[in-house]
Amino acid sequence: MIRVRLPLHLRRLAVDPDATGYGGEVMVTVSGSVTQRTVLDALEVKFPSLKGAIRDRDSGLRRSLVRFYACGDDLSNADPDTDLPPQVASGEEPFLVVGAIAGG
Repeated sequence: MIRVRLPLHLRRLAVDPDATGYGGEVMVTVSGSVTQRTVLDALEVKFPSLKGAIRDRDSGLRRSLVRFYACGDDLSNADPDTDLPPQVASGEEPFLVVGAIAGG
């Protein structure tokens, strides 16, 4: 099981029907390689309301105000098909989806 930590506004879209309230993390199962793409694919399958919220529906590219982190590293601009760190694949560490802050 892969742990995915979501920001509050996305957590509200990812309510697990078997859980009570909003948790800071959701769990998804990934078959094969654990990459950004496979984790986000599994997340969108489990929570269809997230489709288009993290990645563009058509291109599959990360939305500009969303960042990805794992084990303290910013993976936002990394190839989405690169394996995530073993600590994420084992469930020891979460894959973080973070809402970026913009303004002036």
